[in-house]
Amino acid sequence: MEVESSKIKGSGNNYNCQRRVGLIYDERMCSHCTPDGEPHPENPNRIKAIWNKLQNSGTSQRCVTLNAKAVEDKLIQAVHSKNHNNLIRNISSKVFDSRRNRIASKLNSIYFNEGSSEAAYLAAGSVVEAAEKVAKGELDSAFAIVRPPGHHAEENEAMGFCLFNNVAIATSFLLNERPELGIKKILIVDWDVHHGNGTQKTFWQDPRVLFFSVHRHEFGSFYPANDDGFYTMIGEGPGSGYNINVPWENGRCGDADYLAVWDHILVPVVEEFNPDMIIISAGFDAAVGDPLGGCQVTPYGYSVMLKKLMDFAQGKIVLALEGGYNLESIANSSLACVEVLLENKPIRGSSEAYPFESTWRVIQEVRQKLGVFWPSLADELPTKLTNQKAPHILISSSDSESEGEGAKPFVSADLVSAVEDVVTSLSNLKVEDQTASTFAPWRSDASKIDIWYATYGSNMWRSRLLCYIEGGKVEGMKKSCSGSMDRHPPKEIMWRTFPHCLLFGRESTHTWGPGGVAFLHPKRDNQCKTHMCLYRITLEQFNDILLQENVSNYDMSSPLFDVDALNSISNKGSISVEAVKEGWYHNVLYLGKEHEMPILTMTCPLSVIESFKSGELPLRPPCKEYANILVKGLVEGNRLTEEVAKAYIEEAATKPF
Repeated sequence: MEVESSKIKGSGNNYNCQRRVGLIYDERMCSHCTPDGEPHPENPNRIKAIWNKLQNSGTSQRCVTLNAKAVEDKLIQAVHSKNHNNLIRNISSKVFDSRRNRIASKLNSIYFNEGSSEAAYLAAGSVVEAAEKVAKGELDSAFAIVRPPGHHAEENEAMGFCLFNNVAIATSFLLNERPELGIKKILIVDWDVHHGNGTQKTFWQDPRVLFFSVHRHEFGSFYPANDDGFYTMIGEGPGSGYNINVPWENGRCGDADYLAVWDHILVPVVEEFNPDMIIISAGFDAAVGDPLGGCQVTPYGYSVMLKKLMDFAQGKIVLALEGGYNLESIANSSLACVEVLLENKPIRGSSEAYPFESTWRVIQEVRQKLGVFWPSLADELPTKLTNQKAPHILISSSDSESEGEGAKPFVSADLVSAVEDVVTSLSNLKVEDQTASTFAPWRSDASKIDIWYATYGSNMWRSRLLCYIEGGKVEGMKKSCSGSMDRHPPKEIMWRTFPHCLLFGRESTHTWGPGGVAFLHPKRDNQCKTHMCLYRITLEQFNDILLQENVSNYDMSSPLFDVDALNSISNKGSISVEAVKEGWYHNVLYLGKEHEMPILTMTCPLSVIESFKSGELPLRPPCKEYANILVKGLVEGNRLTEEVAKAYIEEAATKPF
């Protein structure tokens, strides 16, 4: 996909001389680190790597170096509560020595040490300082190389490595404390791979701030793991339409995906909004090689994204560092952005890939939702354009959630180091669509083998099962499915009963909301009888459904359940698929044969059954929407009447375990 050349929005942006670019970096922000030296992705080496790259390249010498300043409490309390302000101000004092770790453990992905307070005050104050200098016209633009990051921090809560919301504090300062500077409208662009939930909430009803966030969302399963980042979240009251979320349905999005969003959502809206200044929550965790982000944006991609924004607000742009955990990636991406700020042109490079199909789908959904507020988004994109897409990739969307749900939303710094060892030089890296799994050799063999997939939950309804094959969702589902590579419908359907117990457990799911979902006891019990709908599908389709039924980053370059596993399962009885063991349905269970073809289903392992028995995991009746889908399957499959089907589900949900 060729990158569209940006138009110059007025002679005032056609600079004939090098622009004055400010940089803020202060070693004192490195004093914030884990209390006992444990590895952590958000560590002091992040800003050191960026600063060293800018110095060694000679780029920092072409910029104006600014001094970091601690933020004032009154500016913090324009965004955060007084209680939150007091906590962060005092958390590093000796008074908190005995309580510091305990307080951090109650927060979401936060650590504190003796240097946390000072670093947090300097990070927020540095973004304020950079924004004020640019607003005054003393600088054309600036980059605040700060930590801890800020965009997750909410009014009364530190979370996601963030203590104060640096960008929100700076934005509020310009709009409310310094009106004489003439900054009446601010565009905040958050390109961090995670949704900027804290910033969104701060300006939810404020039409002076256009908040734009593009991020991995995956229907609420990606951190911060809620619905705040969905495209339906558009602001409220006078702020309606001024909150724009572009939620990726999958990882591996790269330059082509981001630039398509810039060209077909962000740039048209910014032309209408006409901001006086732009502040970028510049997280670089969507970069190639990031251990948390799983996306593929190159330094060239970031430079083009920034250049397209330089055409607005007379180029008055402040970048504030947010995330980014591969040291080489964040250093090269930061260098590329500073070069753009200095020269007003992208670094050398090219982008030849196309956006994913899911990217075009999200773009169209956003445009449809926001078109009533922004006329530039009202028209439907031409099919010729949206047909230019990369091959399909699989994403997970199921009744299953991660076994590690609520656990650490980060990986260790050891993994960061390991990733760095294999990351090539990113400066001249070209975008390539890495979809090897699409054409993996195993698919050809697996597509020739048929099995019976036995279903006992929502997949008993054919329309729901087809979501896993053709993509999409049915009534009651909060998440769409990506579908399988082979989208042919089942070749045959039949019903059988099996001597296994049906139960409903777990607290809630992202797909159906609060309420239990169906599990099949792996052990036979002749006193039980479970109705199951059997679909004749290929082993390739079974693998794709197995992935979608579980939460995993598995790339499908090799099968989850291969021919060897198929040949051995009749003797073993069941096989736990290690690659998706964090999911709820990773235990493939053998139920016999029909027409010489194996009958397979997916359920939890016996260890989870024991956790249900002990009360460690909750048994819960299904929610109304989920139960209705089960009834539809049983009734439309001519298995039971509606009355009997409801009684069957109620009995399974309420009988003693």
